[in-house]
Amino acid sequence: MTTLAELIKQKEALEAQIANTRQSELTDAITKVKALVAEHGLTQKDVFGGSKGTKKSSGRSKVAAKYRDPSSGQTWSGRGKAPKWIDGQDRANFSVN
Repeated sequence: MTTLAELIKQKEALEAQIANTRQSELTDAITKVKALVAEHGLTQKDVFGGSKGTKKSSGRSKVAAKYRDPSSGQTWSGRGKAPKWIDGQDRANFSVN
């Protein structure tokens, strides 16, 4: 029967073997990828489909202001609840044009 100490040694040996094999396979994969990139003249954008650091759109776009308060300079797009400075007044007087 195998002792606990022997099993631990076997486990450590297997973990070392796994780490070495993984590193070897990674090195081979990187070499193959570099060769394919060079052979076909690929760029990062070709491989990954975009440039580094691109922001994902939140789905909401900025809307241009339709109305401006002449006294404070505040603007409103005409969407959502009307601000107090335009509420109940003729909006044509505040139109940005």
